[in-house]
Amino acid sequence: MSIQLPEKFYDVISNEGATAFVTWTQEEPHLTNTWNSYLTITDDGRILAPAAGMTHLEKDLESNHKILMSVGARAVEGRNGYQGTGFRVEGTAQLLTEGSDFDLVKGKYSFLRKVLEITPNVAIQLL
Repeated sequence: MSIQLPEKFYDVISNEGATAFVTWTQEEPHLTNTWNSYLTITDDGRILAPAAGMTHLEKDLESNHKILMSVGARAVEGRNGYQGTGFRVEGTAQLLTEGSDFDLVKGKYSFLRKVLEITPNVAIQLL
């Protein structure tokens, strides 16, 4: 079960910016990026992203399903009038190869081979 994402999170992803995903194993952490506009939020608060490459992330998820995500947008006002804000999201992830969520994202981004599904446990506004 995922948490309810704050309204400000939706404001951030409705503006273009880079989204970063961090996965890790005992050997090392790995960072992968996508664009805010590629994210889809399900009715129950899961985050979906097209995975065209993400092969290192995929390998990491085979042994550790934890994921960190960072998303930000300069165009969204943060705390105390700060120009820009972002979020750190902690959760678990898996890659989908079929099903309604896969079909939904595949319909938007034909280039994908899988769909990254994140179930957030924590979403912290950073600025």
